[in-house]
Amino acid sequence: MSKVPGDLRYNATHQWVRLEGDIATVGITDFAQEQLGDVVYVELPEVGDQVTAAEEAGGVESVKSASDIYSPVSGEVVDINGALEDSPEIINESPYQDGWLFKLRLDGTTLPADLLTAESYSELLPAK
Repeated sequence: MSKVPGDLRYNATHQWVRLEGDIATVGITDFAQEQLGDVVYVELPEVGDQVTAAEEAGGVESVKSASDIYSPVSGEVVDINGALEDSPEIINESPYQDGWLFKLRLDGTTLPADLLTAESYSELLPAK
């Protein structure tokens, strides 16, 4: 069964966001990495890029498929997880910790209202 940490917010396309001050860390959910299978490549935005909530900000490829990454929030990219370049499988091993994708400085001070709580996101997932 997929893990859904309660301290994060989620979008319907299976990305998560952790807010620390005005910095938002973004990654893909445990469910997403399970569906993808073994991740073999990650395309990330560049530091300094502006990304917009609900728009494509990168991509993830696995042995089974490829999937776009849609940022759950808007802001300027201030950091990327460079470890994923050589070891994309970190996403499979630790999607909520070591497998984070990028960090943004938020455009505003609050998260978008359409982000889901852990409980709401869990309701979107298929029952096992």
